[in-house]
Amino acid sequence: MRRFLNPQVELRLIDDEGEEIIDEVHKHPMAVAGAFLGLLGCMLLFVSMPFVDRAWPIPLIAGVVLFVRCVWAIHGAHMDRFVITNLRVFRVHGIVSQQTATMPMQRILDITVNKPVLGQIFGYGHFVFESAAQDQGLRDIRFVARPDERDLTIQRVIQWSGARQPVNRHRRTPDASDDD
Repeated sequence: MRRFLNPQVELRLIDDEGEEIIDEVHKHPMAVAGAFLGLLGCMLLFVSMPFVDRAWPIPLIAGVVLFVRCVWAIHGAHMDRFVITNLRVFRVHGIVSQQTATMPMQRILDITVNKPVLGQIFGYGHFVFESAAQDQGLRDIRFVARPDERDLTIQRVIQWSGARQPVNRHRRTPDASDDD
């Protein structure tokens, strides 16, 4: 029953390689804002039942269906985790059947951070990963809280992993003169 309530990210770590979680990202609350509005709609449907006389089963059935759909969406967002480790990034999502998509740090070529207007106001954004692979399982990560901080975390881990060469700030350019 626990696997239906918690994505159990720890079970997906490669222990014998020394993999450690750097950051486990839950969905931003804005990801479920529509579902919470739907729950308010459920309450309105339930409150309207006494006022529709003999047609009370209609708002009851509509309210129950909307309630189940909204709770399912909220729980689905709770089960959707994006994880940054010292070796890779991966996403676990799904309630009944879980899917895992993984990308090693060395394969990350580019990360685009999209922050829509509401994202700039409420502090969330969406990641788009580009890798060397044609068909990738981990591309879009939506509703990431504090996306700029998370992007910097990933960039630091990529540097720590040695996937990119460090920048030498005191390196001389080829056209620099020797008469300094």
